[in-house]
Amino acid sequence: MEENMKLATVEDTVEYHLFLIPDEPRDPEKHKEILQKYIERIMTQFAPMLVPYIWQNQPFNLKYKPGKGDVPAHMFGMTKFGDNIEDEWFIVYVVKQITKEFPELVARIEDNDGEFLLIEAADFLPKWLDPDNSANRVFFHHGELCIIPAPRKPGAVSWLPSTPPTIPQALNIISTHPEEILASESIRAAVNRRIRGYPEKTQASLHRARCFLPAGIVAVLKQRPRLVAAGVQAFYLRDPTDLQACRVFKTFLPETRIMTSVTFTKCLYAQLVQQRFVPDRRSGYKMPPPSHPQYRAHELGMKLAHGFEILCSECSPHFSDSRKSFMTTSPLWAGFLESLKKNDYFKGLIEGSAQYQARLEMAKNYFQLSVNRPESSLAMSPGEEILTLLQTVPFDIEELKKEEANLPPEDDDQWLDLSPDQLDQLLQEAAGKTEAEPISKEEQNYDLSQVSESMKAFISKVSTHKGAELPRETSEAPITFDADSFLNYFDKILGPSPHESDSDDLAEEDFECLDSDDDLDLKTQETGEEASVKGTLNNLKSYMAQMDQELAHTSIGKSFTTQKQMEPLSQTTNNSDEEDSGAGGSVMTPVDIDLNLVSNILESYSSQAGLAGPASNLLQSMGVQLPDNTDHRPTSKPTQD
Repeated sequence: MEENMKLATVEDTVEYHLFLIPDEPRDPEKHKEILQKYIERIMTQFAPMLVPYIWQNQPFNLKYKPGKGDVPAHMFGMTKFGDNIEDEWFIVYVVKQITKEFPELVARIEDNDGEFLLIEAADFLPKWLDPDNSANRVFFHHGELCIIPAPRKPGAVSWLPSTPPTIPQALNIISTHPEEILASESIRAAVNRRIRGYPEKTQASLHRARCFLPAGIVAVLKQRPRLVAAGVQAFYLRDPTDLQACRVFKTFLPETRIMTSVTFTKCLYAQLVQQRFVPDRRSGYKMPPPSHPQYRAHELGMKLAHGFEILCSECSPHFSDSRKSFMTTSPLWAGFLESLKKNDYFKGLIEGSAQYQARLEMAKNYFQLSVNRPESSLAMSPGEEILTLLQTVPFDIEELKKEEANLPPEDDDQWLDLSPDQLDQLLQEAAGKTEAEPISKEEQNYDLSQVSESMKAFISKVSTHKGAELPRETSEAPITFDADSFLNYFDKILGPSPHESDSDDLAEEDFECLDSDDDLDLKTQETGEEASVKGTLNNLKSYMAQMDQELAHTSIGKSFTTQKQMEPLSQTTNNSDEEDSGAGGSVMTPVDIDLNLVSNILESYSSQAGLAGPASNLLQSMGVQLPDNTDHRPTSKPTQD
């Protein structure tokens, strides 16, 4: 018996708000009527895109939300997307397109992480923008991403509030200054790259597979293809209590099984395939040996049947009839159906044909879930919906068996077993990077100076308790390294002359040098802060001096490779001087920083054995791609000629 406890999942949710501008004072009832008409127009116009989509948990939906506090009445939607992140980004695309088709609408969208659009474009954000001041700044308008900026100084720009704007302030700014608030091209490109390919991309996220299923489930999925998601989730999140209903099947008997083709999303298919499960012997679901050519179809069907049985076991077969008739009695249905016909939803199909009826059933389901969404007390659960279909939709097992001979071919599921190289390629494509070209034999003589220069560029960047900045990748701009500037910074921090640090070491131009890539960076230097920084540097130099004295008594210096040109100087040092090295009287041989840096990085990279690790992650983030290690000898430190 399966001992798997139900998985505790976080309800990943995305919320979207659509506001009408200009936000002029209106009669509340009149405003509500206007917004409800917009909802009907939007859901009808985008129905061809939304109707066939299989959602992980909940579909895209809109409803009227009355005003509260300083938030005006608007259109609101919320979708739990669970494990399928593609649902969230598909909604981003839909919301973006809505503002493009309806220029008088402004939209904002956020999820559990907050402003996830800013997270996607984190590498390109201005430095002043952080989670503390990003509220009510990010919107879609005219199909473009907009970010309401903050003034350099309070009152510097009359139409920009010095604090995060309220929703009415934001709507007014968007309507009066649409050009000034347009997000930078790099930020918009980062978001557009993530939603590139929609709506065609939705077809690429589907996976068609054959399943050996009870005839009742086959009939249900013909009417409601989206219910496959509820069945997979019920199986995936099962617990021992759920499986008690599957000891003896009451609704979907195993002897009625037939072969059919089921369309999943890739996320749902992976969830169903990757879990190992052995059915209860009392259930009647006997499995063929793994070598059987149809073993995968039997396994998928068995798991999906358990999910559907669990769903039906959670509800009473005598649930309220008011839920069954809720959709058909809605006064909005006739108008919605007429709008679908005007938008060529049925693609010229003959009314009454099998394909027409299939699209009509999908439209009814879409209308019930998204357009005329009932209150939770009236909404049917998936189990109730399945039982309703079984009671109202007749099906003939023999007719369904005849369809087995004409099933469409299965999709290849090799994408489940990606090689490390294929996974790297997918990750690079998701990040907007081009695939790295294979390294030729001529390139095997790798220039290791790129490694040291990249590390120097990295440590010359600003780092705080919030993280460190990475230098721009080589694909975007060549890494430039100013050795004099680099040494100058270290002299200021660790220089031997204490009086030098008393000068204006951290002048304003230094900060501008570090932050010159951000035109909107706020000036934060104050006299008190400068004094604090100088005090910290003095303390740091004191600690470093004490550390040098303590290390002088150890042999740790021998673990570093020193500069060869300094050897004659060290050889002239007499033995008495060496004995007095603890007092600081010896001449310390300079360490070859570049050689030691490259040596240690290569040693760390080699020890990763081709897997992900700190060395490869850090170098790849800076655009440095090391060639494969073709020398399998133990790693040793390189020597100088």
